[in-house]
Parts: sequence; structure tokens; C-alpha cells
Amino acid sequence: MSTHNVRAGLDKQANQVQQMFDNLAPKYDLLNTLMTGGIVNYWRKITTESIAPKPGERILDLAAGTGTSSVPLAKAGAKVTACDMSHGMLAEGRKRYPELDFVYGNAMDLPFEDNTFDAVTISYGLRNISDTEKALSELYRVTKPGGRIVVAEFSTPTFAPIKVAYQQFLPRVIPALGYLVSPNPSAYAYLAESIAAWPGQEELGRKFVNVDWKKVEYRNLTGGIVAVHRAWK
Repeated sequence: MSTHNVRAGLDKQANQVQQMFDNLAPKYDLLNTLMTGGIVNYWRKITTESIAPKPGERILDLAAGTGTSSVPLAKAGAKVTACDMSHGMLAEGRKRYPELDFVYGNAMDLPFEDNTFDAVTISYGLRNISDTEKALSELYRVTKPGGRIVVAEFSTPTFAPIKVAYQQFLPRVIPALGYLVSPNPSAYAYLAESIAAWPGQEELGRKFVNVDWKKVEYRNLTGGIVAVHRAWK
């Protein structure tokens, strides 16, 4: 099935999203760095600090892709499970980081027991899941009582000049760059649309509350282009 059919306004069919990321896997991290001008590394650093991994903790990194987001958690001494539903991403990750534990899994039906992890996290993957609250509920289920969740996701800019520039950038520049540098340029049209359609910071926070996460908070990065939400079970 062509990834041209993967559009943000439609329900996100799991097999379509999986195929899209399978095709992008070998160059995915490089393309993200290019598309964001390298600022993704700063966002990742803040996300890791928000997770605050500790030695011996069990942490689930959902939608981990090639494992780039999992590496700093493992370096902090945590026992990380890098979970993704893209076989291409998992294969690429196992080649790059053989020391990590990569597991295939669907976010809406996670292959883990209740109360397994001290912390769960997902970066830039929640909006690719067709039922946000179901995914947040599954993450709640596999988290130990007292454990935490950290979600990094593109969001709604709060600073007017950034908001205007961002609204111009998303539909025009990202797809254009995709055609220049990506083996699967239609994926970047989907990326732009999925970001534009994603709920803002407060609305997403309410989805956490709806499935019983407590003490929900968020931090805006780069004027709200990205928001890092954190909550506890």
C-alpha cells in the first residue's frame, strides 16, 4: 500500500504507519537532525532529564525506533526496553546498538505484564497511534504504582512570531525537504499534517487525566514547538 495514502486527517492505520517507518529506518535519525537543524538533540537531552533515569530502574521506551532515545537511558544505568512496531526500525536499531533490548510491540496492546516498569516514555510517536487514550492507558497499565510517564511530542507554539513562522514552515518546507533528502518523501507530507492536526498542550494533558495519570505537567521547548508532558501513576 502506498504511503501516499497515509494522511493525518484519516485514522492512522497501523500497517500504513509501520510501512512508512520501515522504509525510512536507515536514514531516519539523520533526516530528523537535518529537518530540525540539529535542535532535536537538545529536545532529546531535555526529555532524558525529565525521565531522570536511575541505575537499575526498568524503563520502557515506546516507539523507540532505532534506539537513539534509549541509549542515554541505558548509559544512566537503567534497564531499557526499546519497543517499536516497525520491523525495519528494530532491525536497524539492533545493528547499531546490539547492547539494547529491542522488542516488537503495538502501543495499544503492549506485550508486557501489569506494573512492570518504573518509567515509560515515548518521543514523537504518540501522534502516530490511532487511539491516543488507549495508548496512554496501556502505558499506565505496565507502569508500577508510583512510576512516571514522559511524552515528548510536537505541539502548539505559544509565541506568536514562532507560531506564524511554524504554520508556514510545516506545510511547505518539511514536504519540500522530504522530496530532496528522503527515500520516502510522502512520509514528510504526513509528518507535517500529523503535527498540524495534533492537540495542544492542555488538551493532550486532559487525555492523561482521562486514563488516571496524576500530577500531569508539561514543559514547552522552543516556544512550544515541542512539549514534554510528565505524569505519575
